[in-house]
Amino acid sequence: MPSTYLSLHYHLVFSTKDRTPLIEPSWRNRLHEYLGGTVEGLKGFPQGVGGIADHVHLLVGLKATHYLADFMRELKKSSSVWVHEEIGACAFAWQEGDAAFTVSPSARPAVQSYIANQEEHHRKKTFREELVELLEKAGVEYDPRYLD
Repeated sequence: MPSTYLSLHYHLVFSTKDRTPLIEPSWRNRLHEYLGGTVEGLKGFPQGVGGIADHVHLLVGLKATHYLADFMRELKKSSSVWVHEEIGACAFAWQEGDAAFTVSPSARPAVQSYIANQEEHHRKKTFREELVELLEKAGVEYDPRYLD
């Protein structure tokens, strides 16, 4: 076989520092576009970006050569700098840590829809409730003390 074939898709979730609602509606879409462009710049494949005032969700395809921790560090660092320089929100920062879930090809459309409908979704659930649900659905063990 002369090539490598793979499907590595991740649902990524990360929040603003202390879950402070800093991502304002007036520039939220620009941030989402920037995040998607940064994924491309890091040689990934953005397939969905969304979120609300205190967190974001991304569906990304990555290559076998990507190291997820490095990818996340660069994505968060670059977008923080962009918010500081372009938006002028000097207090903006991302929370340490993140969540990453693998996504099967058959589940990608549902995850894309989920990400696209974050505002509607969060009329019913808090970010913490959503995160617990995602962790439990994926079978990830967690310590509730570290969810806030």
